[in-house]
Amino acid sequence: MNNVFVYCELEGNQVADVSLELLTKGRTLANKLGVQLEAVAVGSGLEGIEKQIIPYGVDRLHIFDAPGLFPYTSLPHTSAVVNLFKEEKPEICLLGATVIGRDLGPRVSSALFSGLTADCTQLEIGDYEQNVKQADGTMVKKQFVNQLMQIRPAFGGSIIATIVNPDHRPQMATVRDGVMKKEILDENYQGEVIRHDVAKYVPLTDYVVKVLDRHVEAAKNNLKGASIIVAGGYGVGSAEGFDKLFELAKEIHAEVGASRAAVDAGWVSHDRQVGQTGVTCRPKVYIACGISGAIQHISGMKDAGIIISINSDPNAPINQIADYIITGTVEEVIPKMIKYYKKNSK
Repeated sequence: MNNVFVYCELEGNQVADVSLELLTKGRTLANKLGVQLEAVAVGSGLEGIEKQIIPYGVDRLHIFDAPGLFPYTSLPHTSAVVNLFKEEKPEICLLGATVIGRDLGPRVSSALFSGLTADCTQLEIGDYEQNVKQADGTMVKKQFVNQLMQIRPAFGGSIIATIVNPDHRPQMATVRDGVMKKEILDENYQGEVIRHDVAKYVPLTDYVVKVLDRHVEAAKNNLKGASIIVAGGYGVGSAEGFDKLFELAKEIHAEVGASRAAVDAGWVSHDRQVGQTGVTCRPKVYIACGISGAIQHISGMKDAGIIISINSDPNAPINQIADYIITGTVEEVIPKMIKYYKKNSK
């Protein structure tokens, strides 16, 4: 009752990284509230799945294991989670902002008459004060304590909004892959494993949709796991300008990323986009080339170890968070960097 829940997204019997990241964050939130952390795993052939989940500090793991629960389809997963939540009455529920999370989250939220904040970049526990109108028409301040502060960019990234849901439970939020840190709490953590009778939660009619064929294509790059990223923005100027970035990346064994402006211009594919609507990454070195530094982009790379900004505008917003600033155009600086690395790598 009133615990923190995380829905664990599965690919076969492998837990998705975003879910493990949310378990780490969920453990922190549960500690602040003085409650337990619980997880939900819905799929097929889940024997031993607890070994992946419990070490993140999970006190109770709810497992729904049946042949029709993988691959993911909307109805049975929704029924399993909604009916479980009606029994357990969670305080908070966290899901990944993935294709599955974006389908499941609103369904669960709607069924439970709850709220849902999408694409959060931060989650904290805090107090909230609100003016409430009394029956006699007077306004009084009401204090809500230990609320989930759901923080995300809003209005096109022009502000950072803090969203609270004081009146309905569970408080629900989705978070993108890579936004939170993934950290095992204790390899020998002791948690309770509950294997539910799926038939009591999921009606047979929910299995009406069957997946006949399924194709999962591997990512063409590894932005999330790259130790060095060379990212280009609108200041790169063209697709040909990105060719130079790819050349530099090859020399320094890096991946190439991009801002939304560069992707929208058609200079590079969407799977290389870094930011609120792209990939969140934590490389050791992030080289921002011709990127102004909108809030949406910064939210996806602000935790990089070292940030190097190459920009012709010395007052570009990204320079405020950069460790090193190179003032100049991408056309001037990048060829010199390529020449230097080629010379010194021999």
